[in-house]
Amino acid sequence: MVAPPDDDMLAARTVSYAYGGSPALIGVSLGARKGEIVAVTGPRGCGKTTLLACLAGQLVPDSGEVWFKGVPVHSLPPLGLERLRREHFGWIGTEPQLVPELTAWENAALALMLRGTGRRAAKSAACEWLDRLDVGECARARPAALLQSQRQRVAIARALAAGPSVLFADEPTAPLHQTDRAQVLRTLTSAARSHGITVVLAAHDQEVATLADHTVALLDGRRVGSDPSEAEGRAACSASA
Repeated sequence: MVAPPDDDMLAARTVSYAYGGSPALIGVSLGARKGEIVAVTGPRGCGKTTLLACLAGQLVPDSGEVWFKGVPVHSLPPLGLERLRREHFGWIGTEPQLVPELTAWENAALALMLRGTGRRAAKSAACEWLDRLDVGECARARPAALLQSQRQRVAIARALAAGPSVLFADEPTAPLHQTDRAQVLRTLTSAARSHGITVVLAAHDQEVATLADHTVALLDGRRVGSDPSEAEGRAACSASA
């Protein structure tokens, strides 16, 4: 078992996974460097969510390998996986899953405070991202008082405020209107560039692929087609070798 090249922040090698004998992923490989945005595209049911879950250590692949900065995610014990997810990974899903008893800023600061960050510093980081996502005025409101689009922005702020090395976003703009989707996607792009966050973004909307450095297209659990930017990168590496 040999780790991928040092310039890969995150890498998957021939990852396969099945639910009750029904294949969801079949031999999928990909690599992502620091600060890159990788779009995982394809129709619903093609394996996007399963791939992100395997990369994030939420699911253990039936076969294949997942690496994060030279660490074999696929073979970590449960406590190691929990620590990795808490300290290095962020997750945004299609549903906000906020704590109803907490205000918006407390929800956005939750991951930081669970990690041991002081209340004042955690609040400052949370409110900064709430402002960047245009929901700063909702900081003291609880989820029940917010619109669905506002709750989703709070969930996105929570993931970004924690300063993850890798942010997994599983169709994070699905509940948003078109104008909101564009603004949120621009914020994710800006975060990746300015904070060196690697973003793995799953979406069935091909428009998302235009924001990414690389695209991984899935169909029936398999990677299909090729990404020109990846091919160019491999060619450049071979030429310099």
